Amino acid sequence: MTGAFEESLRKELSLLSIELKENQINQFYDYFQLLVEWNKLMNLTAITEMDEVITKHFVDSLSLIKAVEEIGTKDYRIIDVGTGAGFPGIPLKIAFPELRITLMDSLNKRINFLNEVISRLGLDKIEAIHGRAEDLGRDSLHREQYDLCVSRAVANLSTLSEYCMPFAKVGGYFIPYKSGKIEEELGAAKHAIFLLGGSVKEVKTFLLPGTDAERSLVKIAKNNGTSKKYPRKAGLPSKEPLK
Repeated sequence: MTGAFEESLRKELSLLSIELKENQINQFYDYFQLLVEWNKLMNLTAITEMDEVITKHFVDSLSLIKAVEEIGTKDYRIIDVGTGAGFPGIPLKIAFPELRITLMDSLNKRINFLNEVISRLGLDKIEAIHGRAEDLGRDSLHREQYDLCVSRAVANLSTLSEYCMPFAKVGGYFIPYKSGKIEEELGAAKHAIFLLGGSVKEVKTFLLPGTDAERSLVKIAKNNGTSKKYPRKAGLPSKEPLK
């Protein structure tokens, strides 16, 4: 592992008041190496430069601590919907080992990558499952079973809420990671969130360290059970977002 990697990761995470042990730093470095290696074979991410991966993938993923300050002391059950190359789920698992993480993605080749990462890093209490949110959100093994549902997937908030809210248990939260100005998108999604059993509790807005990239974590409380009508069948949530 390069000293530059460790120095950069520690420096940026200190801004989130996150301290890692040596073995956790090594896990992050191995994850970075696997990401770059597998990215030559399949499209996992457009971001492969070391400093950018640290900031835009690792630190961004761990910024969840701004919305869930107690995350390092809990064994929350978390599902990461549309995890892609494992963000934010794997960084959260490395930094906060007590968390119980489910990584969900609709592309099987990504699941193969995630399982390789889990195996090589020696992570436990974490699984990668293949499926669509519209299907797994109706499965009793996953529906309303999670303390937190998180997602960095790119979709408007109404659509993303329909995909994700069914996974959060009553009393839990759905927390999407959003970019840029979100006031208009948030306003348009409020009724959809209400229909799905939730309400917006707070929005944490911040700049990613060393960048001018504005990020928002929308903390959506799950107040009531989601109606059996949702999620609708595959394709509808994105084609016809709830209003």
